Amino acid sequence: MIARIRGALAEFDDTFIVVDVGGVGYELEVSSSTLASLPAIGDELVLFAHHVVREDASLLYGFARKAERDLFRALIKINGVGPKLAIAIISSLELGEFARCVADSDVTRLTKVPGVGKKTAERLVIELRDRLDIMPSASTGPLEPGTTDAVREAEEALEALGYRRQEVSRVFDDVATAGQSTAELVRLALRALGRQAG
Repeated sequence: MIARIRGALAEFDDTFIVVDVGGVGYELEVSSSTLASLPAIGDELVLFAHHVVREDASLLYGFARKAERDLFRALIKINGVGPKLAIAIISSLELGEFARCVADSDVTRLTKVPGVGKKTAERLVIELRDRLDIMPSASTGPLEPGTTDAVREAEEALEALGYRRQEVSRVFDDVATAGQSTAELVRLALRALGRQAG
């Protein structure tokens, strides 16, 4: 079982990437949030992976965060949810938002995900309600823009670069809006921090 891939980003498309590992190109299907966090072509990246072996294919799925892979693995155990639909769910909903949909039995919101009908949405709620621990922010109420998973990850990334938590939090109060990816938030915050420094 392949659980982790480390190598250089060789190419990418709307739904997959190719990672060069020692001269061998591994094709991985990825979520939209993982696509948004990709480095430049040729740069190194590390992905958590899930390997699916079928009679007619050997498929790899890649995730920038372990939490996404954990949710993916929980989803594909549910009757009627295959890897393609699991990726669609993860691409359509932030982990925290998905957790809230399950906790609140929000079938209507879940059916807005391409490929998820009412019965599948109800099954997701029933089977995952007791497994909310695998999803970040599952125990919280509605999240304000400043406390989404993407913002928390962006804050941690900037702190790792040496910025102080207080100045980072102030910047995100100004630049964060709903639906932004971690990569977008980091770019906006660095631009704002650069203006402050200048």
